[in-house]
Amino acid sequence: MTDTVDDIDLPYTEEDSHQEKIEALQERLEVVEEQNEEMRDRLLDANAENNKYQQKLERLSHENKKLKQSPLFVATVQEVGDRGVIIKQHGNNQEALTEVTDEMREEIEPGSRVAVNNSLSIVKRLDDEADVRARVMQVEESPDVGYEDIGGLDKELNEVRETVEMPLEKPDLFDSVGINPPSGVLLYGPPGTGKTLMAKAVAQQTDATFIKMAGSELVHKFIGEGAKLVRDLFQVARDHEPAVVFIDEIDAIASKRTDSKTSGDAEVQRTMMQLLSEMDGFDERGEVRIMAATNRFDMLDRAILRPGRFDRPIEVPEPNQEARAEILRIHTEDMTLADAIDYEALARQTEGFNGAQLQSLTTEAGMFAIRDDRAEVTMQDFQQAREKLVADADGDSPAYTTYIH
Repeated sequence: MTDTVDDIDLPYTEEDSHQEKIEALQERLEVVEEQNEEMRDRLLDANAENNKYQQKLERLSHENKKLKQSPLFVATVQEVGDRGVIIKQHGNNQEALTEVTDEMREEIEPGSRVAVNNSLSIVKRLDDEADVRARVMQVEESPDVGYEDIGGLDKELNEVRETVEMPLEKPDLFDSVGINPPSGVLLYGPPGTGKTLMAKAVAQQTDATFIKMAGSELVHKFIGEGAKLVRDLFQVARDHEPAVVFIDEIDAIASKRTDSKTSGDAEVQRTMMQLLSEMDGFDERGEVRIMAATNRFDMLDRAILRPGRFDRPIEVPEPNQEARAEILRIHTEDMTLADAIDYEALARQTEGFNGAQLQSLTTEAGMFAIRDDRAEVTMQDFQQAREKLVADADGDSPAYTTYIH
């Protein structure tokens, strides 16, 4: 802390010379300037602190205002008439007649979702619920999987492309022949054989809107929620057609109907019946193709397998020896290999391995090279990886125990 002005003695006395008076005044001026500079710095610090607290006060005031506001409720417009608008509030199904401004009347129509206050006056229009779900279901970015990344399934891929791609890209061919294109394709087979991978390749290849979801996502706790989600799913597809809808693990909602009286089973059956109606009902489905995948073909209800819903059930089997060699070539394409790999020998030794297990084999082989601090993978690494995967299975998995020594 510098000296204050009061700490300085009188700058001069009557007996001092003019030079001494000037020096004393200069000394006092320097003290005043230092003190002024220090006070200016303190003022700047105080202003910065004040701005920080002012911003905090504004934020808290805004939050306090929001907490004091009355909640808004969601309702659906039932009718727009000259005397007002009839709305139905969600949850209690209460209907009310309310007035709206001319500007708001132009924005709403029967079926619009709106937000209403405690007096049931319309405050604003909300986005359609189906559009909100579309942001979750719709694939915005194409997967990095192409047809060339799938090995040993040429026949199955051709059938999928004929069912999904061709009707979207060349509809005139079907018109000239006078037939309707196949409406849907069901991929079934053991786990890990490439069913979901084929769907990813279709999503990457086609320009149509690709909408995906798992069958378990259609199962809901409350009555009617699953069926409503199915309706929204297909409405989104129709709004963004041409579109491809892919339902993975469809057996979660399309298993055989039973006489079970539990509320859970009844809700699943209601959801399935809505799915059957959307796939082949009175309403036109438009340019919407359907794909589905399941590991349990034997569990599916006969109604969903009939022509008109899934015209093409396609079995995706476990790869044979030739297919396994091709899959191994695909998965090692970007790997750094020390020498030529005998893919045919590996294919013979991996009898019973599916595509997912063959991919795991290549990953394990790379890990053996990393453990030895090598940048290249050898044939011996693949042999050790195969032995490790078989040993890890402990003899419980037939996919690993049927290999050839």
